[in-house]
Amino acid sequence: MTSVDLFTIVAVVLSWALAIGALTVVLQRLLRRTSIVVQILLVVLATVAILVAGMVSAFNAMFISEADLQVMWFILAIASVVAAVVAVLLGVGLARNTNRLAGDAARIGRGEPVAPQRKMTSELSALAAELAATSHKLEESRQREQAVEAARRELVAWVSHDLRTPLASMRAMAEALEDGVAEDVSGYHQRIIGQADQMAVLVNDLLELSKIQAGTLVLDHQQLDLYDVVSDVIADLAPVAASRAIAINGDAVAPTIVVADGASLSRAIRNVILNGILYSVHGSTVSVAVTSTAGEAVVEVRDGCGGIPVEDLPRMLTAGWQKDTGRTKSRYSGAGVGLSMVNGIIQAHRGALEVANIDGGCRFLLRIPAGQQSPGTGI
Repeated sequence: MTSVDLFTIVAVVLSWALAIGALTVVLQRLLRRTSIVVQILLVVLATVAILVAGMVSAFNAMFISEADLQVMWFILAIASVVAAVVAVLLGVGLARNTNRLAGDAARIGRGEPVAPQRKMTSELSALAAELAATSHKLEESRQREQAVEAARRELVAWVSHDLRTPLASMRAMAEALEDGVAEDVSGYHQRIIGQADQMAVLVNDLLELSKIQAGTLVLDHQQLDLYDVVSDVIADLAPVAASRAIAINGDAVAPTIVVADGASLSRAIRNVILNGILYSVHGSTVSVAVTSTAGEAVVEVRDGCGGIPVEDLPRMLTAGWQKDTGRTKSRYSGAGVGLSMVNGIIQAHRGALEVANIDGGCRFLLRIPAGQQSPGTGI
């Protein structure tokens, strides 16, 4: 075969290849919404067509015998059929796998769990694994959302209860005063004021908690002595403790300088100590200690509540949670917001609140970094 004949065959085959390739691209665009089986079959048929066109051109150029030409046609026919069958089988397998992935995506949309598919190509297996991971993350997110919603409903129920009780009492006492049937007018006035204080504390706790959860709590960091803060809180709660025959032991409160927001930190410490007083056994002792280590101050409160079930310890800091164990309810806030508010305040100070059982009661540790903080920062 001369170079001219070779050049002629190459030119003819290339022309057929370009023409068939262009036609195949056009057909794929027109049929792009059809099954992947059709797309793969088009590619295989285009390949076969280019091969046939090239072989015919070569046969004509080389003037081979008719018998040889028939043999080559049989070979091309068999190869074409086998290639088409293989293409269909491959396309059906890919279509089945893609349908599985589409079904997995639909199940994710319905909130159903999805298991990873293994018998697929590496690319489809990676996509299936990603869908399974997404399904797992969405399930965890739904569980968290359900837990938050349950806590919200529980919080609303507790708040409604704690507001309804003093309101009903205040209404009854106000009606008694209006009707002139109250014998101890001054005592009624004092009890109404006490009930109003109870509701004010509850509302303030809720406002503080809403700021913490919204991330809008702003702290005014100043240098202060925890000895003064804790001493003031103990003095303020002494009458409450005395009314319940609870002793407050603050002998282990040592002078400790920290940089913190005095108002919010005092509120957090007060809440923990008050919690210890209200839930401790009649006649027991609430011990308060303030210590410091390298870069950290620790306020420790030990009460005599008798301990908390181990399974309930992780929920102690959840807003709205309050297990009905028959313990004395808080005279100030029984809505289950106190410890979650304390936890938020301590976290805003870049610290941590720890709760643990001890012999006869519970121990609360308020860990506060003693280092310098930037003023005016929040959570």
